[in-house]
This record gives sequence, structure tokens and C-alpha cells, in this order.
Amino acid sequence: MATMNTSSSHTPLDAFERPVIAITGPTASGKSTLAQEVALRLDGEVVSADSMQIYRHMDIGTAKVLPEEQQVPHHLIDILDPGESYSASLFQEQSRAAFQDIYDRGKVPILCGGTGFYVQSSLEDMRFPDGEQDDNPLREAYETLQREQGNEALWSILNEKDPAAAALIHPNNFKRVIRAIEMHEEGISYADQVKNIKALPEAVWSLRFFLQVDPFMLADRINTRVDAMIDAGLIEEVEALQALGFEGALTAPQAIGYKEIIAAKRGEMTLERAIKQIKIATRRYAKRQRSWFRRDDRLIILDADDLTTNELADIVCEHYQAALKQGPLR
Repeated sequence: MATMNTSSSHTPLDAFERPVIAITGPTASGKSTLAQEVALRLDGEVVSADSMQIYRHMDIGTAKVLPEEQQVPHHLIDILDPGESYSASLFQEQSRAAFQDIYDRGKVPILCGGTGFYVQSSLEDMRFPDGEQDDNPLREAYETLQREQGNEALWSILNEKDPAAAALIHPNNFKRVIRAIEMHEEGISYADQVKNIKALPEAVWSLRFFLQVDPFMLADRINTRVDAMIDAGLIEEVEALQALGFEGALTAPQAIGYKEIIAAKRGEMTLERAIKQIKIATRRYAKRQRSWFRRDDRLIILDADDLTTNELADIVCEHYQAALKQGPLR
């Protein structure tokens, strides 16, 4: 793999004398609530690892912990306007800077989120090609091509250059298609990187927890959450974002909850159908999250079916205190 142009974002293991606590899991598994409880007990602060909660004004549809709900400071929430460019390499740099800031003030950093690639880039020795950087001319050219000719045309370019990579990426995931093309231009195989992703060494000492919920129970939680989002004003939130000029960002494949409401407002489906589609898309996303995190053999699995938040926090804090006594594994 190629290394980044700057090495400052690669924080060595010994830089942190205490582990970062990472709380992961599928959507609607209770990550945010548990993270806050653990932070309150350990005098910690939360670093969000959610690829949609970074955007301002997108609150209800992303299940964001709002300022009035934050019992401890939260980092990397509301840092961009919808549609602004961001990447895992930037998250790596900014999350590690947040960890350092939290440590410097004598607090405990708690990484919380379900975007697996962000969690992995933050904690592991993941090196990014130049194309992962923001404000990249090559990326801008391919983004323009995608806007003008569509996802299939962009994917066809990747398929010509690197069929193995194209076979792993859906055409609608155009951001990942662009990243794979960039990597190919630099002599890096996206397919090889995916194959080797499990073997990455840890760059930041961490304790990683995964909230495991029975799929049928999780589906019920997701359905209930989506209904609650509608009741809380998701449709009005979409209308406000449209008024601010962000409609284009709301139709991106990853904008679950927003793109369906937009489709309903355009008359492409009924509102009832849109709500049903949000539930289906969210359940599918949760399944992808489970598949991603299942590859990580460092995870400590927590039974979130029956245990209360307080009981789960007890387990996390016990593991943390034991880790402090043992120190980082060499």
C-alpha cells in the first residue's frame, strides 16, 4: 500500500498510555446511549464515527445526539455542510487529533459509531493513497464525469482499468468507485487492499466493543425508530434542507431516510412507500454493518438483547480497568 503524504496522522501505539474505548454495532443497537453512560463513569468524551452525523442540519434522519442531549462533549459531529467532501483519511487524522486533545485534558476518549471503515482507519495502521486526500484534482474530474454521465459510466471506467475492484463495488457507490480508480492510477489494487484489510496492525491502543442484537429484535427497533423519526419531524427536516439548497446531497445512496422522502416529494412514490423503503434500507445497512465488524477478531461482543445500558457499561468499565493494569499488548 502507498503511504500518505504526511505522517502526522499516524499516531504510534505508545503515544497513548490508556486505551481508546470503541463502541460499535449496527444502527439502533444503543451505541450512543452506552457511550454517554461510559463517558459519564470514566470522565470521558465521545468521538463520533458516523459518516452522516458529520453533516450539519441532518439531525433527525441520522439519529444524532443533539446538543441538549449531550451529557458529555462530543467530537466530529456537525463539522460539514451536506454534500461537502470528506474521506476516511481525513477522519483518521481528525479522530486521532481528538483522541490526543482528550488525553491532554486528562479525559478518556470513547469512539462511538457504526461506520466500520472510519473506526478501522482511526484505530489501525491504515495507509491511504494520495487520492484519499481532499481537494484532489483527479477526484474532482471523476466527480464531474459522474454528475454528467452517471454512475454506470464511471463504474465502466473502473471495470476497464481494474475488473477485480469493479467486481467488489456496486456502481451506485460512486465515491468508492472513484477511490478505486484513484488507487489504480497510483499502482494500488483496491481488491488487494480489501483482501488484506483484516491483517492491519493496531496503530492506537484500543478496547473494541460490539453491541450484538438479535436480527429480528433489531428489525423491530429499526421500524420503531423510523416511525419515531417521522413523528419527530423528518419530513420537515428534509424540507428545511431543501430550502437551504442541499437537496442534491440528500439523494446520495448513503443518505438513508432523506433520499426516500425526496423521492416521495417528487412524486416518485407515496409517503407510505417511502417510509417502508427507509425501514428496508436501514435493515439492509444494519446487516452490512454486522458483516463488516464480524471480520474484527479484536471485538469484545456485548449481548445487547437483554442487558440494560447500566449492565453493559459495567462490563465496559471492568474491561477498561483490567486493560489499564495489564497495559497494551506487544
